[in-house]
Amino acid sequence: MKEWGDGGVMDRNRELLERLWPAGGQLALSAEAEHEMRAEDYVLEMPQSGERIVGRDRMRAMQGEYPNPPSIEVLRITGAGDHFVVLGRSDYGGDIYYVANVVEFGDGRIVRETRIYGAPFEAPAWRAKYAD
Repeated sequence: MKEWGDGGVMDRNRELLERLWPAGGQLALSAEAEHEMRAEDYVLEMPQSGERIVGRDRMRAMQGEYPNPPSIEVLRITGAGDHFVVLGRSDYGGDIYYVANVVEFGDGRIVRETRIYGAPFEAPAWRAKYAD
């Protein structure tokens, strides 16, 4: 496996993610460009809703019908090789959700994503003394 910075597979996969989700920015690519980044047999799983979308064409069709896509702020991208996690904040018209998106690559394309959503909540008072 190649090391970071040598132009190897890790650099290409991270570059793809950064083109799709630039750090601190909004979604950068069109749905058509995203479609090209995905493998034919791409799978998206969203455990909270129980949805599983199989195939990049079905994903593209779903995106085309999405009534009000959220704005997405990328907080961090971490990972190596073919496995990355993208942490972000999505705003659905005032409803905020934090997202952990587990992204898996194969042959230079995204083959699987697992998106886990969580709404913000108030921390309990007893933990205040431990938090910064």
